[in-house]
Amino acid sequence: METLKPKIGLRAATFLVVSVIIGSGVFKKIAPMAQELGSPWLIIVCWVLAGLISLAGALSTAEMVSMFPNSGGEYFYFQKIYGRFFSFLYGWASFTVIKTAAISALAYIFAQSFNSLFPLPELGSNESFMGIALFQNLSIKLLASLLIILLTLLNYRGVQFAEKLSSFLTYLMLVGIVIFIVVGFTTGKGSIHNLTSPSVLANHTTPEGWNLIKALFIASLGAFWGYEGWNNIAYIGEEVKNPKRNLPLALGVGTIIVIVTYVLLNILFVYILPIDYFIGLNASPNTIAAVEVAGKISGSIGMTLIAGLIVVTTLNSCNSSILMSARILYAMARDKMFFKKAASVHPKYNTPDIALFIQAFWAIVLVFSGTFDQLTDMLVFASFLFYGSTALGVILLRVKHPEIERKYKVIGYPFVPIIFCLFCVSLFVSTIINQPYEAIWGLSLIATGLPVYYWLNKNAN
Repeated sequence: METLKPKIGLRAATFLVVSVIIGSGVFKKIAPMAQELGSPWLIIVCWVLAGLISLAGALSTAEMVSMFPNSGGEYFYFQKIYGRFFSFLYGWASFTVIKTAAISALAYIFAQSFNSLFPLPELGSNESFMGIALFQNLSIKLLASLLIILLTLLNYRGVQFAEKLSSFLTYLMLVGIVIFIVVGFTTGKGSIHNLTSPSVLANHTTPEGWNLIKALFIASLGAFWGYEGWNNIAYIGEEVKNPKRNLPLALGVGTIIVIVTYVLLNILFVYILPIDYFIGLNASPNTIAAVEVAGKISGSIGMTLIAGLIVVTTLNSCNSSILMSARILYAMARDKMFFKKAASVHPKYNTPDIALFIQAFWAIVLVFSGTFDQLTDMLVFASFLFYGSTALGVILLRVKHPEIERKYKVIGYPFVPIIFCLFCVSLFVSTIINQPYEAIWGLSLIATGLPVYYWLNKNAN
């Protein structure tokens, strides 16, 4: 059987971490966060806390990566810690909702941003079936689907070319973001008053007490969507050179770069425009907050440039997500826990070809299934079920198998993985209480793996 070969160095791996995280969330999610929190400083606090918690998860994952640098990431670790069934559920959840929904949402925002630059024809209808408006914003969904197909074909042709494209786009993206931040703070178009003034709308006063905690959890779903993807680099462990050293370094350094970038961008947003402006934007789901901020800074030219920047970032993040996430399906199929054809490695391009096409098909189905915010809230809820299991696994393996070589050990052990686990449990419970629709859909899609697992094991015997 053909196997995947190591081709990616430390710099490229770090850029892949950055590229897969910085996508669309930071440019758009401030509007629903403003709706919940009603305070510019609470929004900043939410992004900082979400970043630190994501870093705690990344550092915990890095220890796992240093022990098991294989394709599949958590799917592989969970076999070692919790057994085949739990490992399969993670892989199935990644396929049905976590990673494919991320690809779908990124492609959707790419299409929205492209539409703001080059208006698409208005197609479709608002009619819905079981709460799902399949043909709403049809032109956006068709363009998003086309992007998924084209990037899948690109990754089918080889990981090195796809990685080089990602590195180039990451350079371009970071330069664009730095210019946006510097110009925004130096043009004199903003106000310190905006940073310190909460909402004056009667129904959007700053929450207090338990309501504040509740609002922070709901708003954090938006922030965590912005940070989603920090663990993806582990999926291509077999394709990274010196993985026990380079994977943990790429995870830590890449996540820190993203945290600094996100906090600076959100400070800029609330410096330029008042909080009530972003609350108003929440009623217009196809409007992107960063584009409005750029318009205040430099008019239509700024709006066009930032829309172009978002096109680049979502294209880059979608490409990196497609590149890395398909390796989960490949690893599952190799272990006979997915459809066996997904274990195929192309003899010429050395890529998991069938896994890539299966992933693309389901991602396109999800594009038509719901709006951007429904997709992202659903995947954040589902993903943190398993991220917490990874951090718990760090503790369990320290106790049960201290003899395993660890090139990297999580900083602040055991507090860092424990804090991360507790947060994951809290987020899980909070989502069920406050957003039951997303929780039910996420859990239902994961539960569809039960008959599949039974069928695969029955056929394997």
